[in-house]
Amino acid sequence: MKYITTVDDKEYEIEVVDERHIRIGNRLLEVDFEAISGQPVFSLILDGKSHESYVYQGDEDWQVLLRGRQFQVKIEDEREKRLKTAAGGVGGEGGEFHLKAPMPGLVVSVLVEEGQEIKKGQVMLILESMKMQNELKSPRDGTMGRIRVKAGESVEQKQALLSLH
Repeated sequence: MKYITTVDDKEYEIEVVDERHIRIGNRLLEVDFEAISGQPVFSLILDGKSHESYVYQGDEDWQVLLRGRQFQVKIEDEREKRLKTAAGGVGGEGGEFHLKAPMPGLVVSVLVEEGQEIKKGQVMLILESMKMQNELKSPRDGTMGRIRVKAGESVEQKQALLSLH
């Protein structure tokens, strides 16, 4: 099955060949992807290189934390993508966005203030988990709404951290 995967606004066509192989464009890659003890932590072995990642489902997309970077990932199968395109495309980016903690951790710093203008990709908060500092970035332009946490505070997975209008 082929999927159209959008990672931070860049599209990739990914074909699941079998349980251990995927094709991205013309590249065939060997993949081993396993959940670790029922947590949102995954072991990813991609062409012999080992990575640890955190993956959790947001309201409309997936949040993936890999090597200290957070990615927004949207996955649609080919049929779904064709139907949306034929129906006039995807909806706008209006409304409020709530940034939730991808994993339990400690808020190291909050780099934004309520009412501040925010640009897409701007680091809004640094969260430390398992001795790694992770930069949580804005998925779009907007205005900072309510900030629900402060530096030094412990947070649980999926806890609302802040909102963006």
